[in-house]
Amino acid sequence: MMETVKLNQGSEMPLEGFGVFQIPDAAQCEQVTYEAIQTGYRLIDTAAAYMNEEAVGKAVARAIADGITTRDELFITTKVWVQDMKTEETAYAAVKASLQKLGMEYADLILLHQPMGDYFAAYRGIEKAYRDGLTKAIGVANFYPGNLTNLCENVEIIPAVNQVELHPFFTQQAAIDNMKAYGIVPQAWGPLAEGKHGIFTDPVLTEIGKKYGKTAAQVALKWNAQRGVSIIPKSVHVERMQQNIDIWDFALTDDEMAQIAAKDLGHSEIVDHDSPAFVKMVCGMKVHE
Repeated sequence: MMETVKLNQGSEMPLEGFGVFQIPDAAQCEQVTYEAIQTGYRLIDTAAAYMNEEAVGKAVARAIADGITTRDELFITTKVWVQDMKTEETAYAAVKASLQKLGMEYADLILLHQPMGDYFAAYRGIEKAYRDGLTKAIGVANFYPGNLTNLCENVEIIPAVNQVELHPFFTQQAAIDNMKAYGIVPQAWGPLAEGKHGIFTDPVLTEIGKKYGKTAAQVALKWNAQRGVSIIPKSVHVERMQQNIDIWDFALTDDEMAQIAAKDLGHSEIVDHDSPAFVKMVCGMKVHE
């Protein structure tokens, strides 16, 4: 049975969802999102920068029309891109543009995608969207402890979620502790480390998995979920979608949790958010005219 977590703004969010990052082909994105909903996922995570909000919206509409689910049962997340994080007005307009692409009257969660641009002005824009009923919750992504603390100490509505890179090789426990001190739910992008570090055949994860009849990937996902982290694995293969969601019938011991956490490298090998080159690239990236 899928576990949920109550957000500080009142709504319930599934602890596991389906991410559509790096599925830019519209037809494929629509089909795999539909298949994910068929498989049992109810949290769907997209973003303006993924260029596939329309495909996600079509998949959701199909699933509702086919009687698989209802809009109330779904939890739809999208994100405001840095290009639109200039003023309160541009961020608010970006929320409305995303909803139009999704074909929805509201989102369940709107995030600021990066701690870049004028993120205070942009946050006021999504606060307005929340007050106007365009979203049930607001939050941020990729806000590391200093940025997140600065934001929380200076805004009216504390973020409900902070989506960052979290997996056994980059555990970020101190960052999670900081989020929880503010009542923010940590959410993991790349919970399977984007396949790096041999995670699918890792000997420790594999050995632990044998005890429960689970794969190394399932153990890695369960480890994050068991420490209160929401996870949004992505796959375009139905059998992998099914495996990724089949983690709710076992629990890891404290010793096993510690063994997995011991794999922490203390840094990301996927993206360095403190790199000036990365920041310049993100600030210059356009997702619309």
